[in-house]
Amino acid sequence: MSRVPRGTRSRVTTLEEFHVEHEGPSPVADLLREGLRELGLAEDRAGPLAQLARLVARWAERLNLTGHRDAGAVARRLVLDALALGVALPASPPDSLADLGSGAGFPGLPLAILWPDLRLTSVESRERRHHFQRNAIRLLGLRNAVAMRGRAECVAHEPHRIVVAQAMASPTLALDWMRSWVEPEGWIVLPLAADAPPIAPPPGIEPIETRRYSVPLGGPHRKLWIGRIIQHA
Repeated sequence: MSRVPRGTRSRVTTLEEFHVEHEGPSPVADLLREGLRELGLAEDRAGPLAQLARLVARWAERLNLTGHRDAGAVARRLVLDALALGVALPASPPDSLADLGSGAGFPGLPLAILWPDLRLTSVESRERRHHFQRNAIRLLGLRNAVAMRGRAECVAHEPHRIVVAQAMASPTLALDWMRSWVEPEGWIVLPLAADAPPIAPPPGIEPIETRRYSVPLGGPHRKLWIGRIIQHA
């Protein structure tokens, strides 16, 4: 049994209560299959992705994970958003990805489900959200994912091919924290709203491009700012 962090027992009781619900035909899985088709991705990942959506919805209010309380809303607003981001990455799929300030595990956990060969490190400082991630990884059998608790600028850094930070801090500050997580020739990626202003990267980070993409099933338009560390000769 996983040890429940001090101060959270009134909200998270035992791991036996924190389980994956296995269902037959599911409207959530059907919705995700449709979104996967639109993105050109394999539909066989719809089942595990639907399990993640149900877990998040079930524990959203108890652990303050997200404002979405319905599994369908989680699938549409969080899971498909993460998958669309994954398709827009400069290496898709990458061999490794660090998700900094990951909250309830987005975009990292859906991408770890989508790509079993991806090595994911998901970093979150808030205890309850980190606790949720650890148990979701265990219950969904994600051997390719590790959840770390702490601030991205403080915990031990391990370089990854791609580093993503979604709403972790101001862009300039986030980029400064992200640089130590990216391996040589890797990419730093900031997901942004479609109308977000241009980014002025700090010294040592070179902008490569800004990619625009859309979340499937009529979801929002977004863009990715993509940069690299300047390699000195």
